[in-house]
Amino acid sequence: MPDLIFDQDGLSRSTSNSPPTHYTLTIESFSMLTENSVDTYESGEFDAGGYKWKLVVYPNGNTKKNVEDHISVYLKMAEANSLQTGWEVSVDFRLFLLDQNKGIYLVVQDANMNKMCLHGAMLQVGFDRVIPLKAFSVASNGYLIDDTCVLGAEVFVCKERRAGKAECLSRINNAFMNKHCWKIESFSMLKSQCLQSELFTAGGQKWKIDLYPKGTDDGKNTHVSVYLRLATPEKLSPGSQLLTEYTLRIVDQLDGKDKSRKSNHTWFSASNSCWGWPCFIKLGSFKMLDNGYLVKNTCLVEAEVTVHGIAKALEPTD
Repeated sequence: MPDLIFDQDGLSRSTSNSPPTHYTLTIESFSMLTENSVDTYESGEFDAGGYKWKLVVYPNGNTKKNVEDHISVYLKMAEANSLQTGWEVSVDFRLFLLDQNKGIYLVVQDANMNKMCLHGAMLQVGFDRVIPLKAFSVASNGYLIDDTCVLGAEVFVCKERRAGKAECLSRINNAFMNKHCWKIESFSMLKSQCLQSELFTAGGQKWKIDLYPKGTDDGKNTHVSVYLRLATPEKLSPGSQLLTEYTLRIVDQLDGKDKSRKSNHTWFSASNSCWGWPCFIKLGSFKMLDNGYLVKNTCLVEAEVTVHGIAKALEPTD
């Protein structure tokens, strides 16, 4: 049995020598999340009790619940849309945080050992204040060593156990920005609803720029829409995600001013391989000659792409 050390905020915190049964998440560069304004990190799927789950980590606390200066972690039901209407699942969720100095785990769970209930209107449950960021960051506590931390999960549904899976989130060392320039000539003569640039490489991946001259989705017939697309998402290993910083712009060819620049940080994956803006620039503004976006029927589009990190599913070990 684990040794109980303290209760607060309705949580029980204990220590255990045993690793988590169902899932392990290693974050090799925790500061990468905060430095790149990543509010939330959502892990890959894992199995427990006949269901699929994910861990959701808020590195600076869940601001939607007014949490500050703490790490928030939740258990999320994955593939909930495949369950029958009216489903409800009660779980005993235990979160693990490895003390790398001592080789033992801090185990966080409900102080009263209450079951947590998930259903269609509540797809995730968990802990708003797992640990204060100050305590987490102190090296002598062992939770964050060389910018690396190890989280784990145990999820018991009717006390069923299954073999665990694992995942590792890593920073790409010496990540640098790749810039691609795309020249579109005879613009008004092009008939395609979507124009695609040639392939270019950034962060070891192939990318394309998608441009919709008459817009798409919310920008249809009112805006030019511009997106960044991961060109070969099928080549990613299953469950992989790429933390990507990107900037898209349509160049002002008259004075070079950066008037149309839009930037974002997001996760690209096989299931979410295209991100951008349906309302990138209004059609009227784009076509106005004084703005310099369309000069001699030629348009210049630029993309700046930096891949900061990659999350990969790891093969389970015996």
